[in-house]
Amino acid sequence: MKKVKIKDAYIKLGQAMKLGGMVSSGVEAKLAIQGGEVTLNGETELQRGKKLHDGDIVSYNGETIQISQ
Repeated sequence: MKKVKIKDAYIKLGQAMKLGGMVSSGVEAKLAIQGGEVTLNGETELQRGKKLHDGDIVSYNGETIQISQ
């Protein structure tokens, strides 16, 4: 599991996916999220702008990242 370090209190889901190398663009993240392919803490997440905080875990396409502050 890869850790994604954030400086602020939160990061949005689409941004975290790009920062973690899961997708190469915001459009790719948007399509994956809207397609129901992304899970947040084990639950399917459909909101690209969902705020992620320290400890949240995102999975997509066999890759997993954890948000860390």
